[in-house]
Amino acid sequence: MNSMETPHGWVVDVSVPPASIQDNTGDRERLFSALARADGQPPAAMDHRALAALPAALREKDGRVRCMLVPHASGYAVADVFSAASPPPCLGLAVDLGTTRIVARLADLFSHQVLGEAATDNPQAAIGPDVLARIHHADAHEDGLAELQRLAAGAVARLGRDLAEEAGRAAEDIRLVSLAGNTAMTHLFLGLPPRWIIREPYIPPANAPDPVEASALSLPFAPGCRVYVHPNVGSYFGGDLMAGIRHLGLHRGTRLQLLVDVGTNAEVVLGNAEFLIACAGAAGPALEGGVTRMGVTARPGAIDRVRIDPVTGEFILHTIGDRPAVGICGSGVIDLAAWLYLTGRLDERGKFVAHALGGRLTEDGQGVPAVVVATAKESATGEPLLFSQADMDSLTRSKAAMYTILCTLADSVGVEFEDIAAIHVAGTFGSFIDPESAITIGMIPDLPLSVYQAAGNTSLQGAASLLFSRRAPAETREIRDRVTYLELNVNQEFMTRFSAAKFYPHTDASRFPAALARKRAVAGRRQMLKVEE
Repeated sequence: MNSMETPHGWVVDVSVPPASIQDNTGDRERLFSALARADGQPPAAMDHRALAALPAALREKDGRVRCMLVPHASGYAVADVFSAASPPPCLGLAVDLGTTRIVARLADLFSHQVLGEAATDNPQAAIGPDVLARIHHADAHEDGLAELQRLAAGAVARLGRDLAEEAGRAAEDIRLVSLAGNTAMTHLFLGLPPRWIIREPYIPPANAPDPVEASALSLPFAPGCRVYVHPNVGSYFGGDLMAGIRHLGLHRGTRLQLLVDVGTNAEVVLGNAEFLIACAGAAGPALEGGVTRMGVTARPGAIDRVRIDPVTGEFILHTIGDRPAVGICGSGVIDLAAWLYLTGRLDERGKFVAHALGGRLTEDGQGVPAVVVATAKESATGEPLLFSQADMDSLTRSKAAMYTILCTLADSVGVEFEDIAAIHVAGTFGSFIDPESAITIGMIPDLPLSVYQAAGNTSLQGAASLLFSRRAPAETREIRDRVTYLELNVNQEFMTRFSAAKFYPHTDASRFPAALARKRAVAGRRQMLKVEE
């Protein structure tokens, strides 16, 4: 399919009626009229470079030209014009600008063919592991903001260049960048001062920044290339969620659906075609490797699945890529807690049960009780990998926050969890998490497993879909304007619920019948084997 068949793409072939003695309308005006006939509305603007190229392009092939269109605050603009006889490549780059990881996808804007995808660690991590540290760095150092902007832009530039080269193209062929990220990350990328994002009343410089020329951000792409940054809703609900909502179509469906994106924060949106309500909270760090000493992101060697034999007590570990264990990622942490609880090695308060752990219980370097998750033989370092009581306490707070966020959101619109048709769990976390384990520890509602759907990288998917749709920016603005953001910092009910959710699976255990049934089944299996012995 090409953009002749999909006229609302960013690259459009159009025929402009020739000028005549009787009609002395300028080339620009005749082009705008032709585009208006094809699109339903004329461009809002035209770059000077495009205007300078227009007369020759119109007269080379009987008025047939290819237009490179780009997002504009008032619709779309003409960034370049080429003769239809020999148009150059027109590429688009979609970017998920994550705090930890940056992922990019390259596509042909005319044919809509995906040409490649690549990722890299966010180099800003050398400045600080989280957005808070980076914002403080930008605030405290004269060149801090510029340094962070250079690091992020440099990573995007390298991804674009490498992907273009692999596809047999050039970075100068990239004419549109669609970028999605959280509020802090996008502001650092744009070089906008982030100081007031983290200070009351938590106001970012812009909720919907205008598209900016790539050259202004030191991106070595085509002249006139535009960078479209997905808008955010305040300081803690970013454009990555806007892209995800549009990708999943939450705002169009009749069914009630929930999107959960767990990263540094847990960001959640609930809704359908009638309403969208959202909130965010600090439920992510223990699940990202930011708190747990042996925690790592999901990468080769990370323990992503854990089981404990209820009879022998053997820890059965799976690592990504079947490599020796280098640490444990979020899904592995949740599995570990679930199986410690199911086998009686973790009590309802989230505390280790010493006699049940036996030789698996030791102390970390600080004298804090710790579980040996991977032995020295199983570890890539030759040293045992330990999960301490402090690590478990961090997970307990995170799982309680996650469940409380979901309860508060559902209660705010008067719906029951059973009313939700689908819960989309986004990102790497969603790809690896075992919903059964998350239910067992009381992190997510006790619903049929079919309700939970791994959604993948919805931020990248949403950013990439914008490359093929001139209607996507307007649709994204409409989504942003419809979202009601629920501020948890001033919600007293949240704190009350949070305290109750810090038990395993919950103070009100009746909320988790499947988790309790699973625990009874494990206990019953142990008892049956003892009787047989």
